[in-house]
Amino acid sequence: MRRVWVGALALAAILAACTGDPTTSTAPAPTSTAPTPTGAPAGRISHERTSAPSFTEAVRAICEAPDVPPSEPVDPDPLPPDIRSLVRQVERTRGLTFPDPVTAAGISDDVMDRKIRENFEIYALEEPLARRTAAWRTLGVIPPDADLRTALEAFITGQVVGFYDPATGELVYLDEGAGLTPTAEITLAHELTHALEDQRFDLARLDAIAARCRDEAYEAALGLVEGSATYHGVLAAIGTGQDIDFGLLADAQLEALASPPDGVPPFVYELESWPYIDGPVFVQSIVQRGDERAVDDALGALPATTEQIIHPEGYPSELPRDLDIPDLTPAIGPGWGDLDAMVVGEEWLRAMLALRLDRAAAAEAAAGWDGGIYRAWSDGADVIVVMETAWDTPEDADAFAGALETWVGDETNTSIVRIGEDQVTFVRATDPDLVIDTDNDDAEGA
Repeated sequence: MRRVWVGALALAAILAACTGDPTTSTAPAPTSTAPTPTGAPAGRISHERTSAPSFTEAVRAICEAPDVPPSEPVDPDPLPPDIRSLVRQVERTRGLTFPDPVTAAGISDDVMDRKIRENFEIYALEEPLARRTAAWRTLGVIPPDADLRTALEAFITGQVVGFYDPATGELVYLDEGAGLTPTAEITLAHELTHALEDQRFDLARLDAIAARCRDEAYEAALGLVEGSATYHGVLAAIGTGQDIDFGLLADAQLEALASPPDGVPPFVYELESWPYIDGPVFVQSIVQRGDERAVDDALGALPATTEQIIHPEGYPSELPRDLDIPDLTPAIGPGWGDLDAMVVGEEWLRAMLALRLDRAAAAEAAAGWDGGIYRAWSDGADVIVVMETAWDTPEDADAFAGALETWVGDETNTSIVRIGEDQVTFVRATDPDLVIDTDNDDAEGA
């Protein structure tokens, strides 16, 4: 889904950690298991049969950008004194000033839901999300009855408490009628940081990345953008003189975000939430290395992978290996065509493994990531997914392969193949016989 606006999740855990209020975060601890996929077909999938020769060409052929209507510019209204004061705090914290006037409006919960749903209908395209739903069900990262479009709608309508739209300059936050409460102040400071950085660095560039279906690059950029807004928003709201360890705040966020909203699979919740968790830690790290100018530089040269966000010491030099998965439809049989294809980064694999492994073990097994992609094919009923991963060292490949074997257990619709010393191929299908069919001479090296 392409998201033209950048929003703020409910920040109760950050507020609790900053204020020392132990009553705010009450979410239960996460479980380390997930429902085992049944391998049942995802239902008949309607799509044009295309078979691109390479992974890159498959992404290009499958990618579909939304038809975005022209945006109406927002007329800036005079800001009330408390928000004008917060604007100045954000400017001091960020070390930048607004070149142009900024507007901010508090809106009701009903209006927030309406705006979010209108935006969602534009960007949540049914066909691409149906394709990805089928691929992710087959991989086992979402339950067999889950639907990504429904899950994303449930997530955003229950979690977003403010957003800034770079296309129009509209900035809104949830106003519950109690003035600028501490939570509202942090949320508004978060969105004001987005507005300031957009005026300076053009955050609409993220839309162009998403429109080309560069999922991993988009998530990495979002980690920086949401990380900066969270980091600077908290400091602006509570005072820059505070000594805040955003690593500890990340732990608090993980605890508070451990219970997904109804209808949101844990894997989807993890991916949608992670920019607010790892992002601020990344920003704090680069600020400590080079002050606010390092954030300016990063917004000019966006992080390329979620690995760079998770391991700030690898930004910007640590880049992944190029991988390819060729067209396997000649080996699979007639009637098959490309269904989905995407780059899978360290965060994606970490979230996948954490469905069934301890979170720390999942993070350790994904930490040696040096590249990852998957490509899925369908004949309209069955699905085959081939995932290719590369690792920094043979030991890292061993660690991931071992974790993956534990993750898979005794399921029969899966194959794990080592390619060389530092690559691991993961094949999964709705029918176990299809896994056997893909493991032949024609498919070697996929």
